Amino acid sequence: MFPQAIVDFYANNQELLWFTTLFVDLACTLVLYRLFGKVGLQVAIAVAIILANLQGPKLTVIFGLQTSLGVIFYSSIFFATDVLSENYGKAAANKAVRMGFAVSVIVLIMLSLALLYLPSTKPGTAEFSASIHNAFATIVDFTPRFIFGSLLAYYVSQHFDVWAFHKIKSFTGERWLWLRNNGSTLCSQVVDTTIYSLVAWWGIVDLKTALALGAAKYVFKALIAAIDTVFIYWARYAFRRHTVTEAA
Repeated sequence: MFPQAIVDFYANNQELLWFTTLFVDLACTLVLYRLFGKVGLQVAIAVAIILANLQGPKLTVIFGLQTSLGVIFYSSIFFATDVLSENYGKAAANKAVRMGFAVSVIVLIMLSLALLYLPSTKPGTAEFSASIHNAFATIVDFTPRFIFGSLLAYYVSQHFDVWAFHKIKSFTGERWLWLRNNGSTLCSQVVDTTIYSLVAWWGIVDLKTALALGAAKYVFKALIAAIDTVFIYWARYAFRRHTVTEAA
């Protein structure tokens, strides 16, 4: 898809690629918001869930730490729900969380059903079909405990994020958006990471290793929360400017 020069550049600059992916992801969320308003944020959450599920198994090393690409897209869900919380209120954010949960369940069911189909054995396409089937199975053949851990962590942490955002806002009012954005996200990501690490990893690996895997992911989640602060201020400014324009 990309010119070879770009491929070679990012092959030698993986940390820069990580930041590029993050900024593109957050920018796309803002573009959807700018074009479609509240519905655009709901779409962004659905897209992030699908990408997180598909790219979650892809592991890489950034700044010497192993991480999953799913962390970027999953973390952007917290950004989108914080924008919804700030601009449209608690009810709208919680509704988006429930919609995201429904999308996640549907995606997991449909991907699992797709695995039940046998690859084509027709001459001329059998080898290609088998290779695609095996690659597809590698990506989406989730174990039950990983599915349960992912869904449980999402549902609990996202609702906690909305609650924490508005709890902080009840003390700060319209001031200190950075505090409720980062405070709610950092706390809810602790909840998310702990639940997922214990449910998905504990038993496969020992408790110490399970928590260590979660801690490495949390480092990246905290960094993303700090970076998306700039974007949430832009989202609030755009919303208020649009509201004033409509009133005029």
